[in-house]
Amino acid sequence: MANPTLAPPARILPTLVFSQFAGTSLWFAGNAVLPELQASLQLQEGALALLTSAVQLGFIGGTLVFAFLSLADRISPRLLFLICALLGATANALVLFFADSLYAVLLLRALTGFLLAGVYPVGMKIAASWYSTRLGKAIGYLVGALVLGTAFPHLIRGLGATLPWQQVLLAVSLLASIGGVLLYLLVPDGPYLSKGATFKMGNMLQAFRHREFRAAAMGYFGHMWELYTLWAFTPLILATAAPQLSAGEVSFYAFFIIAAGAVGCIGGGYLSQVWGSARVAFVQLLLSGLCCLLSVVVLQVDAPYLLLTFLLFWGIVVAGDSPQFSALTAKTAPSHLVGTALTIVVAIGFAITVVSIQLTGYLLTKMPLQYVFALLAIGPALGLLALRRLVGTPTL
Repeated sequence: MANPTLAPPARILPTLVFSQFAGTSLWFAGNAVLPELQASLQLQEGALALLTSAVQLGFIGGTLVFAFLSLADRISPRLLFLICALLGATANALVLFFADSLYAVLLLRALTGFLLAGVYPVGMKIAASWYSTRLGKAIGYLVGALVLGTAFPHLIRGLGATLPWQQVLLAVSLLASIGGVLLYLLVPDGPYLSKGATFKMGNMLQAFRHREFRAAAMGYFGHMWELYTLWAFTPLILATAAPQLSAGEVSFYAFFIIAAGAVGCIGGGYLSQVWGSARVAFVQLLLSGLCCLLSVVVLQVDAPYLLLTFLLFWGIVVAGDSPQFSALTAKTAPSHLVGTALTIVVAIGFAITVVSIQLTGYLLTKMPLQYVFALLAIGPALGLLALRRLVGTPTL
């Protein structure tokens, strides 16, 4: 094992970032081929939401199972990452052979989401095993890679790429497999990897007995109430508030608005070295909450450049606090339950996104668009109330 007093080898962080991006690309592979799957499965427009929701629900189920069994704390996290990346890549590629069966496709997408529970949270655990004082910076790069993966399908559509959908799925599966293998070969267990936990029924809830951990988790939950809902409805906001934009322009700008979150993640990671993760998360959550409120005005103004500038800034701050919340969760959790704690918090956070997205979709049928997104400020407000007790803590 490496000497914890020495800096990690230079290859560790780039390998982690690439492998995390490669593995989590499975998450959004379905988004890039939704029109083709719709035609193959002869789906009605409303049924498309099933394909997107299947991955989210599978991921929630996977995180709950992984947390219940404490898998990330009982076996080597790099081995778990490898296995889940390879199996997830297989499940993603199998869609090619069942593209004429809606139930089979939904099952495979849900299985892919389930296996991503061994990629996204486990990747953060591996980062935590290598970085202690620079954890916020390291996770900033990891989440930044995830944000770019989220935005990438919009760029493909915006540029008008016409690759056959089968090649897209196979390429993503190959990429995920390579990422899993590279991480296993190039990133050994880190010097801060704690002794694994034994299986106990109460492992999932034990971390929540710690006051600082609860504060970090509640801040993250408030952040998640806003994040994925904004991402999900960014194309709708653009199309409605700037009707002069073409469909291609909407996708193109949606890519940059969502991808801007990578700037917030990486920039926030560097700031955390000076301010601490708690203060960086607090400031970015405050700014994104203010954007929710300001949207009432900006979304009514007929000024496309103002709209795009505002949404780009919102895109930066709405995602920029995410890695700092993950760092805070890792730092405040019991040392022997870091993987389980990260996994259960992520599971609850993604469950919150499903509720927020569904509620927002319903409200959009009842209220003008400019008033709906102001209600997202509820999440940041509650998150700030929880997070304030961590601001100023020297180690956070």
